[in-house]
Amino acid sequence: MSRYRGPRVKIIRRLGTLPGLTNKTPQLKSSSINQSTSNKKISQYRIRLEEKQKLRFHYGITERQLLNYIRIARKAKGSTGEILLQLLEMRLDNVIFRLGMAPTIPGARQLVNHRHILVNDCIVNISGYRCKPQDLITIKNKQKSETIINKNIEFYQRSKIPNHLTYSSLEKKGLINQILDRESIGLKINELLVVEYYSRQA
Repeated sequence: MSRYRGPRVKIIRRLGTLPGLTNKTPQLKSSSINQSTSNKKISQYRIRLEEKQKLRFHYGITERQLLNYIRIARKAKGSTGEILLQLLEMRLDNVIFRLGMAPTIPGARQLVNHRHILVNDCIVNISGYRCKPQDLITIKNKQKSETIINKNIEFYQRSKIPNHLTYSSLEKKGLINQILDRESIGLKINELLVVEYYSRQA
């Protein structure tokens, strides 16, 4: 299954706020439509499916990629759901987004693909690159790259950067301090339902 490229507002209208997908806000539906949908009984399968879809669309990954992350998380020691979120949050495109260097994760992915981003002074053009603690995220020393990033930071720098990240506005550098904790996740999600969804699919 390929990465979703359709209308984003349609997705957040169905699943709720997904800051990684888009910063747009959908128009409210009429009360009559909301009332008719609220009267329907929602199955447990649908609840788990929607939580899984939240992860997919927020982080901009394919079904196969998410399944691979689930398999890695199951093999690691600790809570499978929490490790899954840590793996997704340490993707390079998400780190750039959380630093405020891009408005959305698709925007961050474009910066990576166009070779504007350096990790430890080396160009990385793989958006799914797994970052590690003490990795240094910088901008390629070219005027075009700096102009794009500076414009994004001016408009999209978050008022509160997560504790596991540090950003220097003067040096235009981001640093990964540590593996993030559960409270730093920038998405309202019940990761246990996602793990349950895939355990039932197995």
